[in-house]
Amino acid sequence: MRRPLRILNHHIFYPPEPVGVAAYAGQMCEWLAGQGHQVRVICPPPYYPYWSVQQPYKPWRYQSEVLRGVQVTRCPIWIPSQPRGFTRALYAASFALSSFPALIREMFRRPDVIFVTEPSFLNTVMSLAAAKCCGALSWMHVQDFELDIAFDMGHFRSSWPRRLVRAIESFVMRRFDVVSTISGRMMERLAAKGVDERRCVFFPNWVDTAAIFPMAQPSPLRRELAIPDDAVVTLYSGSMGAKQGIEQLVDAAGLLVDRPTIRIVICGAGAGLTKLQAMAQDLPNIRFLPLQPPERLNALLNLADVHALPQKPSVAGLVMPSKLIGMLSSGRPVVATAAEGSEVAAVVRQCGVVVPPENPSALAAAIAALSEDPQRRAALGAKARAYASQNFRREVILGEFELKLCSASA
Repeated sequence: MRRPLRILNHHIFYPPEPVGVAAYAGQMCEWLAGQGHQVRVICPPPYYPYWSVQQPYKPWRYQSEVLRGVQVTRCPIWIPSQPRGFTRALYAASFALSSFPALIREMFRRPDVIFVTEPSFLNTVMSLAAAKCCGALSWMHVQDFELDIAFDMGHFRSSWPRRLVRAIESFVMRRFDVVSTISGRMMERLAAKGVDERRCVFFPNWVDTAAIFPMAQPSPLRRELAIPDDAVVTLYSGSMGAKQGIEQLVDAAGLLVDRPTIRIVICGAGAGLTKLQAMAQDLPNIRFLPLQPPERLNALLNLADVHALPQKPSVAGLVMPSKLIGMLSSGRPVVATAAEGSEVAAVVRQCGVVVPPENPSALAAAIAALSEDPQRRAALGAKARAYASQNFRREVILGEFELKLCSASA
């Protein structure tokens, strides 16, 4: 019989932030607490994807609360008005430093496991040191290869530090007891960074297929947004940052403006929102929506007849977009901009359409073709739902993760 574990989590994204890494971190911690483990979290106040600390939280105050059975300690963080390059590094450093006293305090509670998520990489350094000092199992989980993304997307103009940063990253990763990540391509990258394959664990993202499912009736959001019954909606939903490449979808909308039955809905928030709205100001076929609350997520995803998944080519091997799993579970086809050989292309090709990145004409053509073919949309959507059910069910993935966690800490 397994024993309950004392699990300390160190995250820079955590609920009530509604999207991406935060949602997965929260669900994981709550699920483990529900299995009888003692789960504690060190994180900043919620700020993403708005890049502003949300009320009633304060950016410069240590705070404690219990969220769904998880003891959460909030540590101060500095949020830049323009999150790019050097300011991104400073913001990550501000939390890494402010959270270190909380880590020291938690060390005296003798956790069995210290689990840290990248991003932010700076957190991993602090967590590794804490785990070594108190004898806890050190587990690093990579949602994004943050440092590679920063260099590949040109967030740092000077290239000289790259070799040094990669050496430091490899040094740190190789000293964790366990390093996990979310896709096959990212597992390969861990090996390329020198992480012993025996310490690597595949821990993919998941979806609650009972909460995200194809609705029998049209989404109520269609009526709320006054979208005509004959309109075909292409939806992008998620954070709006540089790596998403959502500009490609706006450019494609410009090429589709003479097709009145095709509507583009972009839902979310982030540093790139203002720029996207400016690009689309003369396009009547685009509608922007704010982030929707979790209880409306299924209605939002069912608003789509087609899901759009734009992506910058420079990050294709560095991330596996978490939003893709919800798209698949909603039973709608996906049009993705993805390079051949990428993990996204391999998944989407089975239940959607893959077009070359940074090619708005190809993206527009794929959207138009699916919009004109409801039978093909239905067939691809059924395949998408089946793929999500077979590969990304929450109970299966978290159950396997708990077994690996208990085994590694035994």
